[in-house]
Amino acid sequence: MDLDRSAKVWRAIKATARSDGAPPTLLSAVRACAAALSAIGAGFAVARDDGIWEPLVASDPVAGELEELQFSLGEGPSGDAVLSGAPVLESDLAALGAGRRWPMFSAAATQRDIGAVFAFPVGVGAARVGVLAVYRRERGPLPVDLLQDALVYSDAVLVLALDDRTGVGTDPDGLITAAFTARRAEVHQATGMVAAQLGLTVTDALARLRAHAYSSGLSLQDVATGVMAGQLRLEIDATDHRTKGTGSQHADPEHEEEDS
Repeated sequence: MDLDRSAKVWRAIKATARSDGAPPTLLSAVRACAAALSAIGAGFAVARDDGIWEPLVASDPVAGELEELQFSLGEGPSGDAVLSGAPVLESDLAALGAGRRWPMFSAAATQRDIGAVFAFPVGVGAARVGVLAVYRRERGPLPVDLLQDALVYSDAVLVLALDDRTGVGTDPDGLITAAFTARRAEVHQATGMVAAQLGLTVTDALARLRAHAYSSGLSLQDVATGVMAGQLRLEIDATDHRTKGTGSQHADPEHEEEDS
């Protein structure tokens, strides 16, 4: 990962969060991603253990509606990205191929003047946390520079989603390091050990490692090394196996005006 690009992405997420008067969250990440990619909106859907994805957060009502459409229709780029573990880059929803692949979703999206959808799996190794979807009016592929930004945004969403999964706060100063460390081999191995020890899914085990790192003040790398060396054994707690809401969340301009 490009450190300069990663720093740029996190600056955008933090700036968006500051405008909301809050620390970085999944909502600020998808908002910043949509703005950076000149998109009409973006959304994050969480992957369930049974392979089904559910909308969790969207940058705005339009993206929220599109996220719900994919979920309710049971087809679309997001579902394919979750199942394959690879990005699904559909540059023209009106094209014959898109119509054959997702007949109901592509028709519904084009009726809403959506030209392209780009879905990026959020996860690492066997831990599939969810999918980040970006919706654009313009047809055509993402420029290479924006595609690279989108991949970094998916890494940012990974860290924020892990923190959201366990209900811990997010330390803005440690986010870039956490995104890098989550992809290291030692973390993958420690995640497998924790999953086996606590009877968790791989995704929940990775979230527990991240939560322990945050609460203890240790780096994710140090926690993983301690687990691998047998010096640290995590315990099951109330945050494990917790379920998330199924409805998508998005910005409500009227609500924001009331709160301001």
